[in-house]
Amino acid sequence: MHIAASRPGRLLGLIDADPEELPALIWAFFAFFTQLTGYYVLRSVRDAAIAADGARLIPTVFTSVFVCMLLLMPVYGAVVSRYPRRQVLPIVYGFVVLSLVLFSFAFADMGTLALVATAFAIFLSVINLFTDSVFWSFMADIFSTQQAKRFYGVIAAGGTAGAIVGPLTTRLIVGHIGVPNLLLLSALLYGICFYCVYRLVPWARAQEAKQQRPDGELPIGGTILAGARLVLSNPMLFALVLHMMLGVSLGTLLYNQQAAVVGAMKLSDVARNEYFATLDLAINLSALAVQLLLTRPLMVRFGVAPGLLIPAVLVLVGTGSLALAFSATLLSVVQVVTRSVSFSLVKPSRESLFTKVDREARYKAKNFIDTVAYRGGDMTTSWAYQGLAQVAGFSLAAIAGTWFLVAILWIVVVLWLIRLQRDLPETDLKPVTP
Repeated sequence: MHIAASRPGRLLGLIDADPEELPALIWAFFAFFTQLTGYYVLRSVRDAAIAADGARLIPTVFTSVFVCMLLLMPVYGAVVSRYPRRQVLPIVYGFVVLSLVLFSFAFADMGTLALVATAFAIFLSVINLFTDSVFWSFMADIFSTQQAKRFYGVIAAGGTAGAIVGPLTTRLIVGHIGVPNLLLLSALLYGICFYCVYRLVPWARAQEAKQQRPDGELPIGGTILAGARLVLSNPMLFALVLHMMLGVSLGTLLYNQQAAVVGAMKLSDVARNEYFATLDLAINLSALAVQLLLTRPLMVRFGVAPGLLIPAVLVLVGTGSLALAFSATLLSVVQVVTRSVSFSLVKPSRESLFTKVDREARYKAKNFIDTVAYRGGDMTTSWAYQGLAQVAGFSLAAIAGTWFLVAILWIVVVLWLIRLQRDLPETDLKPVTP
């Protein structure tokens, strides 16, 4: 029986790792910290550009992102099918760094600023999902299910810390150095993130040797579209697709409503940047508190069930409250509560499930779920929102009431997913290549 208090690697009751595990946990923590810092340094710039025209630009941006995902999935599938992990990671992170450097030069050209800002909003939305998916695929590849229960809350806290430092950095320096140099700072942070991931390679090899898995440095194989096939043939992966799309739909509803509220305020560009940076800061501070105090104890003692079910219930309460008494203040509160528990509970719980599937599912099915399914939920929700708001003339409260039904369906899917994952062993499944 696992007794957390007896482990020698515990630190202030927050870290549950043996001495030989601690270096890997630290590198993983700082990898996610620098990745999320690099993203959140720029997130408020993206959100401010999108919200300049209220919620009207969101469907176009999210549709463009979805199309980009569809175009990139075969390319990504071909890369992971033909190249080993040690080459896939540099390709992904190297592309991000190079693109950010090129965008920094593009932002310096004031004559094309509006076009560049829109292109950048699409780019940042795409690469954030790809790097996030690749990172957690790698984590599921190098940590066992039991280690995931102990470590993922800590690693996620590293990301949340980065999500706090990022908007704080933007608020402090964007007025002094400008957006082009902010992009270069983000490129540097993504480069540091890759270095941290690279330092985990010896640990990954040791884990593969210990588990007699010599496949870690081999190409993953399969077809370039295997991710889509896998999610249709595996009940748990299909449940994860539904879970992702419904959860994203609820989050996108709140994002659209926030953009509509901010657009109606007629704020300046600087004020919008500060508004979204402040909102991100409140969300991520709340998420960090939950991660440090609740995530690991809940996962170690009860598994993934609380981390999936508690946020779903809170979203149900939040959408119901907005339907009954919509206000800008209540919307901000619901945003902070639901997004913070999503980061702190849903993400580590959902990611730990990928330790129970084979490597091809980790890198292909997972990437399909994290990118195409995610942005598909974004796109359909944003167009549905525009249809209800602009065509049908629904009020913000009425739209929230409509998504109250989606929240109920999300809870049903959560219960199904919890039941499915209980039937799976806490070891890797044998690889299956369609």
